[in-house]
Amino acid sequence: MVKVSETSHSNLGKIEIAPEVLTVIASIATAEIKGIQGHFKELKDSSIEKFTRKQLSKGVKVDTREDGIYIDIYCSLSYGINISETAKTIQSTIFNSVTTMTTIEPSQINVHITHIEPTN
Repeated sequence: MVKVSETSHSNLGKIEIAPEVLTVIASIATAEIKGIQGHFKELKDSSIEKFTRKQLSKGVKVDTREDGIYIDIYCSLSYGINISETAKTIQSTIFNSVTTMTTIEPSQINVHITHIEPTN
């Protein structure tokens, strides 16, 4: 579990967020990026309720360590998309989504481009 209690000043108790929650947030954020293909495009094109937890975590690896949270995204892009710009957009979108929803700032967000989809 990822502890968020150090950012909360409430005497009501502690807050812990499961790494799977961070995985789902990163997955949904990645699906919103223009030029994403494969699994993440399927997420965008379908209702999120239709997907299982295993399907939502496909292509995303969250590693919680003592020194921070490390997120790895494995994705395919459309042919003709600027790879560098898209990877930076993925990083900033995930960072903003995770930070906004959990108040946790990831230490690293690594984007791995695994495939380029040819245009039809």
